[in-house]
Amino acid sequence: MKINFFVLPLTLLIATSCGRPRNENAQSTEDTTAPAKEQSGVYFVNIKDGDQVKSPVIIQMGVHGMSVEPAGKVNEGKGHHHIIIDGTYIEKGLVVPMDKTHLHFGKGQTTDTLKMNPGKHTLTLQFANGVHDSYGKDWSRTIAITVLE
Repeated sequence: MKINFFVLPLTLLIATSCGRPRNENAQSTEDTTAPAKEQSGVYFVNIKDGDQVKSPVIIQMGVHGMSVEPAGKVNEGKGHHHIIIDGTYIEKGLVVPMDKTHLHFGKGQTTDTLKMNPGKHTLTLQFANGVHDSYGKDWSRTIAITVLE
């Protein structure tokens, strides 16, 4: 029997891909959208520095090197996202303020829609622990965007 070694890998790929249905509603604590070689930290999944967007702006938040969990308890290697509009990161150990420019995602959300005024803005993604103590500059990411009219 002659085996075609070019067809075998494709056959194995198809066979292993068809094993079980994908659950579109399942939530994972491990982020699979971050590039494999990316260093630990937070990042915006769907927008990048310099983007021009329309309001409302859909924001998808990612983290590599920690897991997202709701606020409440302090657990090593876990926390939740905050977005700071037109501001900068929060120093490590300081509590992220709660006001109209410091948005808290204490339920563990990784997606939100922001209504923003037209113009140039910065968005800083800040990761913090269960009691909103910032993980500092290393766990923040700031980008500039322009919201179009």
